[in-house]
Amino acid sequence: MKAAGPRSGRMGRTRAERGPFFYRYRGWAILLWLLALMALTPLAARVTHDLTSSGFENPQSSAVWADTQAARMPGAAPTIFLAEKVGQAQAGADLAAVRLLGASTHPVGGVGTLIFTPPGASTVALSRRVAAQGGSLLPVDPKQMGAQIDQNISQTLRQSSMIALPLLILLLLLVYGSVAAALLPLAIALAGGLLGLAAVDLLETHITLSIYLTDIVSFLALGVGIDYALFISTRFRRALERPGASVVAAVSESMRTSGRSVAYSGLAVALAVATLLLGGDAYWQGLAVGGAVTVLAVLLATHTLLPAILSVLGRGINWGRLPRLGGGGGLFWPRLARFATRRRALALPAGLAILIALGVFGPSLNMRTEANPASLLPVTSPLAQASLVEQQVLGQGAVAPLLVVLHFRTPTTQVATWQAVAAVSAKLEGTADVASVESATTAGPPARIAAFYARPALLPPALHQALSRFSDFAKTPHTVLLVVVPTTGPNALLTRQLAARLASDLPGWVPAGTRTGVGGLVPLLNGFTQLTAQRLPWVLLAVAIVTLLVLGWATGSLVQAAIGLGLSALVALATAGVLVLTVQRGGFGLVPGPVDAAITPLIFALLFGLSMDYEVILLHRIQEHLTAGEEPVEAAASGLAGTGAMITGAGLVMAVAFAVLLVSPLEVMKTLAIGLTTAILLDTWVVRSLLVPSISASLGRAAYWPWRPPGRRARGT
Repeated sequence: MKAAGPRSGRMGRTRAERGPFFYRYRGWAILLWLLALMALTPLAARVTHDLTSSGFENPQSSAVWADTQAARMPGAAPTIFLAEKVGQAQAGADLAAVRLLGASTHPVGGVGTLIFTPPGASTVALSRRVAAQGGSLLPVDPKQMGAQIDQNISQTLRQSSMIALPLLILLLLLVYGSVAAALLPLAIALAGGLLGLAAVDLLETHITLSIYLTDIVSFLALGVGIDYALFISTRFRRALERPGASVVAAVSESMRTSGRSVAYSGLAVALAVATLLLGGDAYWQGLAVGGAVTVLAVLLATHTLLPAILSVLGRGINWGRLPRLGGGGGLFWPRLARFATRRRALALPAGLAILIALGVFGPSLNMRTEANPASLLPVTSPLAQASLVEQQVLGQGAVAPLLVVLHFRTPTTQVATWQAVAAVSAKLEGTADVASVESATTAGPPARIAAFYARPALLPPALHQALSRFSDFAKTPHTVLLVVVPTTGPNALLTRQLAARLASDLPGWVPAGTRTGVGGLVPLLNGFTQLTAQRLPWVLLAVAIVTLLVLGWATGSLVQAAIGLGLSALVALATAGVLVLTVQRGGFGLVPGPVDAAITPLIFALLFGLSMDYEVILLHRIQEHLTAGEEPVEAAASGLAGTGAMITGAGLVMAVAFAVLLVSPLEVMKTLAIGLTTAILLDTWVVRSLLVPSISASLGRAAYWPWRPPGRRARGT
């Protein structure tokens, strides 16, 4: 038999010589991505078209049923309007001109005039007059405020993107020291983010997704995309710096090492965000699905498009080198690594002291979503100012009344139905903390009201419209609505207590077999807050399980998984403390108030997910040094020295990506910015730079149990 001689040609090369798949087919990979992005850009651009500012309904709450029943009634047209850029004298003259008898006007600072019109009155002529004067007529109601919130979120996305991109480019130049290397992570992040938003656009036609996810998803994609591309491309550049190194070998090494770490990290972040599905309503479902899909889209870009581009660029990745900006941290990181691993008696207490000092405030975190829609708007918003005037004129509870819904066995054409309604109305008027009750029974005695509903075609249009607000003549012949205005505002504890008390007392005030419910923004959002508080422990438990499983799987070490979970929990507590000091107590110019329940679980889920990013990168590098034969203390120091600049640089990029959300006029976006920026900086500069190396060096080989370096395992040592 002949001995096999050396083979030549493509088929004769080994897999290592041919390179990874996306090295061999780099041209096709880049072309397919370009075609896909061209096709998906229109979808990503219209991502907000089917998103909603609602989705906060607790499916188990009777308030949802009450709101659903109330929404089936035509209702009266809005009666309170803001005439923007129109003075009170002009508005009064217009009101007289269109003969809206009984209307009143009230100035709203320098933004316009608040106009109260009688129920059922036509506002067509008034709207024309206001428009002729260069103003606009806006209804002052939750629907219009929701539309304003949607507009502010879209505006935030545009403004923050314009601020973030130049800052991120500058940071990447500082980290990389070359133009090509700095722009590459940004390109990967934008490609992955575009794919993620396009996927969200396709999903939103089938499931309810929240408008709030656009900012969150966009900047999460930008942050993790840059981080992942930074980790892989940094390893690629260092591999190329070795004497005799080839591009194919550098691509293979970077994807085998950093690419593997990034795969674990991306999976961890996606799973951590997906735990928000346990939130129990459409809002959390939207954030969970949107966030997880986007992270997976970014992960796809980093493992297909990035290696293809690296294969094409080769040594050209150093094009545009800026020597003074590069350097990876000089002597700083080796010195900090020696301090963290050799002077552990100082480094470990110092890191713990920072987290504990902030964490002592964490247990006082008060989480709640406020019911006043105007409180979600910036204080300078014309609608927010108009709502404040409305409260001053009509009372604090007028902006978010309680909707009492009664579903009788008897129809509204029977006197017995309206006798029961009159009895409930009397009970409500005598209830503490109730300012007024609006009911169809004010139009006459029960017999007369029943006659009205029996012959709706004979009613004058104004009366027909007014009565249809309380019970639709055809669609809801057994359902009656009463509008209860509390004495206190929608954010007050007394209002929440009143809503709960009415929900409890109503069944005893109505005939047997009558279904009752209390709807409106107060019980709706109170139910959301309660549901979120109930589900938050389960979300955190799921995140903890994900942390243990992913870190254990990625590192092979149960000890490091437990350490990572414990340190992330400390960061979460410290972040909660910062939210208490800033948002809850009104620091940095914020309006003091509870931390929004609509954002707090997201902060903690992302915190745990992103912390695993940096943990996996650091531990994998330490394990590489252990495999090479270094002792645990030296390996921990070498791991931090080699990754410290990259991890903190990536953390700073991520922090900037979220910090720019501070430009948003919405307090909820500012809360997200403060929470995530704090968490990322604490995680990268305190936990990964001090605590993990110190603890790993202190525990020695036990820190990696049951994992052992492959060489030692082979020798049985």
